[in-house]
Amino acid sequence: MEPGDAARLGPGRAARALPPRLLLLLPLLLGRGLRAAAAASSSGAAAEDSSAMEELATEKEAEESHRQDSVSLLTFILLLTLTILTIWLFKHRRVRFLHETGLAMIYGLIVGVILRYGTPATSGHDKSLSCTQEDRAFSTLLVNVSGKFFEYTLKGEISPGKINSVEQNDMLRKVTFDPEVFFNILLPPIIFHAGYSLKKRHFFRNLGSILAYAFLGTAVSCFIIGNLMYGVVKLMKIVGQLSDKFYYTDCLFFGAIISATDPVTVLAIFNELHADVDLYALLFGESVLNDAVAIVLSSSIVAYQPAGLNTHAFDAAAFFKSVGIFLGIFSGSFTMGAVTGVVTALVTKFTKLHCFPLLETALFFLMSWSTFLLAEACGFTGVVAVLFCGITQAHYTYNNLSVESRSRTKQLFEVLHFLAENFIFSYMGLALFTFQKHVFSPVFIIGAFVAIFLGRAAHIYPLSFFLNLGRRHKIGWNFQHMMMFSGLRGAMAFALAIRDTASYARQMMFTTTLLIVFFTVWIIGGGTTPMLSWLDIRVGVDPDQDPPPNNDSFQVLQGDGPESAGGNRMKQESAWLFRLWYSFDHNYLKPILTHSGPPLTTTLPAWCGLLARCLTSPQVYDNQEPLREEDSDFILTEGDLTLTYGDSTVTANGSSGSHPASTSLEGGRRTKSSSEEVLERDLGMGDQKVSSRGTRLVFPLEDNA
Repeated sequence: MEPGDAARLGPGRAARALPPRLLLLLPLLLGRGLRAAAAASSSGAAAEDSSAMEELATEKEAEESHRQDSVSLLTFILLLTLTILTIWLFKHRRVRFLHETGLAMIYGLIVGVILRYGTPATSGHDKSLSCTQEDRAFSTLLVNVSGKFFEYTLKGEISPGKINSVEQNDMLRKVTFDPEVFFNILLPPIIFHAGYSLKKRHFFRNLGSILAYAFLGTAVSCFIIGNLMYGVVKLMKIVGQLSDKFYYTDCLFFGAIISATDPVTVLAIFNELHADVDLYALLFGESVLNDAVAIVLSSSIVAYQPAGLNTHAFDAAAFFKSVGIFLGIFSGSFTMGAVTGVVTALVTKFTKLHCFPLLETALFFLMSWSTFLLAEACGFTGVVAVLFCGITQAHYTYNNLSVESRSRTKQLFEVLHFLAENFIFSYMGLALFTFQKHVFSPVFIIGAFVAIFLGRAAHIYPLSFFLNLGRRHKIGWNFQHMMMFSGLRGAMAFALAIRDTASYARQMMFTTTLLIVFFTVWIIGGGTTPMLSWLDIRVGVDPDQDPPPNNDSFQVLQGDGPESAGGNRMKQESAWLFRLWYSFDHNYLKPILTHSGPPLTTTLPAWCGLLARCLTSPQVYDNQEPLREEDSDFILTEGDLTLTYGDSTVTANGSSGSHPASTSLEGGRRTKSSSEEVLERDLGMGDQKVSSRGTRLVFPLEDNA
């Protein structure tokens, strides 16, 4: 019978047409088919149930992760809230032995102990998989598990001795932040506020000394600490306490990051007690600039790569290349920050944003913060860029802002600076117990304390000696001792140390840096007030008031004879280079970038008349008084400053050409216009004789310092 015949016969007749043996096997075949169909159906249902269970488990894990994220952020917010309330209590009770940063660290330590020892382990680790065929670690890994692909990211290297003690508490992992959070979110407002709130008058008065301490001092401190720590590392190797590699470049890197001073505690007490303004300016200026120098210096040390097999040996070519990288990064970051500030000044000047203070404040905030990210994206250092952006914004853009925006920007960055700084110090206390890669070495820690003390002394006292040779106001021994005492380490050193903790050497550096910050903030910060009293340093000084001028600070000389030319001359506080810059800034940059300064039609050549009229703000013509910053930077109070105002020439401590009909005296006092009074107030001239008809500042080119 053909195969198709059974179908034509129908089911009953087909069954009767089949051979007897097939009839006997038919129930068995039908049973197997039914069981196979049932098995297939049950396996499909099981697969669907398994997939549903996996989706449900994934959703629960996501919810649990979200909950832990919320708890970790809530923990830090509660820490900051508790810190603020305690700060109020300390200020109310006038307690000065512990600063707010030290208080934040104590609260962080308490919470860290609770999280470390008071919370149970909530997750475990699966078995480790060996990839012996690969010679490097991948940053991202795709794993095929039964046809499903899972993505894994690299968290870091684990030493073989700690493979079984990897932290199994998810909560501790959540409170361990990515180091980039510190650099991209927390550091920019801190550094920008330092530049934006800079007291330019006192800063520029001590500019030479500040630059010497910040650049030469930081470099000297870096190399002294690095070499001393290299000796300590050699000692550790001899006594058998060094379990991994620690190179000379690692020691120099540690010297660079630990040279970043952050005397926030001392400066806060100085500000509260109104300590001597020159000492405040020296400490504040050094701490602001040496943070920038330290981060660029550490980047240059990392970039040091000698040719040949030994990548840690000294190579002159690699050394000079690192020096070039240092100069290139610093100058590029400085330029980027200044250019961003100039662009913001131009935008706020030539638009009507001042009519909308909210938009003006928002634009100012975004432009300032983007400076940091732009510099980092271009391979420069955002810390340097945002610092000089803040200084530029305060010098130019601030003049263009509305009254509301001036108040808002000051308060906004002050609040962000306060919260970010206390957040970092709270995290420092937390990290002592939650960070999983600590390497405690007593020999290295003790050696580091000795090294930073010697490094600080080796650049404060010698540099002060050489600086006093050219300063009229000497840096006294009590100032030098206070600067030596005030070399605290803080947020910048911590952020640089935590940025890379992959190797054994970097982990030891991070642990040591954390302990150094604890000691300096608690012990040195708490001893600031007694030290001020013991060193007999002035307190109760108004920081916005200049020291009383000498009797011959400004003299109006009515003649140009030999007696006038040979009058008393005092040493300039400001270098000739800065005087030239000040003249250029007052006559050209201020009128171009702001609504203040003399009209460009009076300072630019006649053939630039059209350009001068386009760039000069209408407010300059409309207002009798040019706009002026709250913190005036007219700082030249002594020396050869010649003012040519219309037909009258006035020279401070120098010769003068007399011009008739410009000065009228009534009972020993002269009648002045409003613009004359503004100029005299800005220059600190008091009742000196000046008449006006267009501004021109003339500075001598020789240096009398």
